[in-house]
Amino acid sequence: MVAACRAAGLDDGGAELIRLGENALFRLVSAPVVVRVTRGEEWLSTARKEVAVSRWLAEEGFSAARIVDDLEQPLLIEGHPVTFWRLIAEGDRKATYGELGGVLRDLHSLSLPDALDDLPSFSPFDKQQLRIDRAAVPDDDKVFLRKRWRELQDKFTGLTFKTPKGPVHGDAHVQNLMVDDQGQAILIDFEAFCFDHPEWDLMVTSVEHHSLGWQTDEQYADFVAAYGRDLYEWPGYETLRGIQEFGMTTWLMQNIQENEETAAEYRRRMAGLRNDDAPRNWRPW
Repeated sequence: MVAACRAAGLDDGGAELIRLGENALFRLVSAPVVVRVTRGEEWLSTARKEVAVSRWLAEEGFSAARIVDDLEQPLLIEGHPVTFWRLIAEGDRKATYGELGGVLRDLHSLSLPDALDDLPSFSPFDKQQLRIDRAAVPDDDKVFLRKRWRELQDKFTGLTFKTPKGPVHGDAHVQNLMVDDQGQAILIDFEAFCFDHPEWDLMVTSVEHHSLGWQTDEQYADFVAAYGRDLYEWPGYETLRGIQEFGMTTWLMQNIQENEETAAEYRRRMAGLRNDDAPRNWRPW
């Protein structure tokens, strides 16, 4: 982060770590900028895609995170792609599920420009192998996860979609929708942005409600009403449920060495994956 700021001519003094997850996010004190550092050079093409998507959504007037315009991005610093984003001054409330449904409806109605005709298809398995290989988890967990990974891939190839392809966010949970100090809901995080079927964006909230019970019936009804569809009624829901729960578990296991609370939640999710019929008492993370 320090080296990237210096290369960009920004003052890193007093920078604060906001979050360490798939990426490290830092808030600068010297300017309303967030610095995003990815885990490795293998994500360079993804960082380039995020920059291009942000520029396109800005041209569309879509309410979404904006890159810092006057910097050449991304930078590759010591093997880590780094991007710089305008700080979103948060308001005093969180985004609602109704807002999320409306934002996704509007996103899916957009037509992609020729400049983005190389967007990838949605790939629910592109990070899983790296995550499993690198994670400090027991060997028997890795054996199970690799087996489940292959099973889900087989089910994935059998999915039949009836919707046309279009722009898809790829990680459309309500935490990727921020509300600024003007009350405007803003879509963030374009790492998984792709060209595919809209079901992938409905998958997250649908699984969180029907499988994990993370929303009230009223919250989920607001999401469905705003978007106009309940994915649970689609025959492919169970396959997407398996893919979503698998991804949520392998995402979390990257950080189990941070503290015992994270490690305990990982073990809870692994126990759920090993028993598909058991109730999910997973916690939001």
